[in-house]
Amino acid sequence: MTDTGSVIDGRQPIALSGDSQPRLTLVSSSTAPKPAKHREPDVFFTRAELDAILSVYGRKVAEGEWRDYAMGGFRETAIFSIFRRTSEMPLYRIEKRPKLARRQGAWAVLGADGQILKRGHDLKQVLKVFEKRSLKIVDY
Repeated sequence: MTDTGSVIDGRQPIALSGDSQPRLTLVSSSTAPKPAKHREPDVFFTRAELDAILSVYGRKVAEGEWRDYAMGGFRETAIFSIFRRTSEMPLYRIEKRPKLARRQGAWAVLGADGQILKRGHDLKQVLKVFEKRSLKIVDY
């Protein structure tokens, strides 16, 4: 008589033959731990990049145009969002995407509707989109 041993999760870890000699069987488990994948660190701004961004931000706060900001680092992008009021959608987003550095450039400034206002390789050049003076009507 063959004793199949106890069944655990539908698997048979050890099967005993009629002469009581243990016979090992290979059991595969779908719940076996998978090898850890090397995860890339999240993208974030360097100190020099933050200095350039906060310089523009500080100037616009002093002019009364902007009031709040938020920033975050994610797997593929770092985002600096600019708000007129805290409860609003962001007016602008400054994004750093290193994977696009060799193509269109790692830096982009996006408007509130998601439209790309400026894209490039150099952050200071991209931030010049905020330097444009608004047009004013002048009476003669």
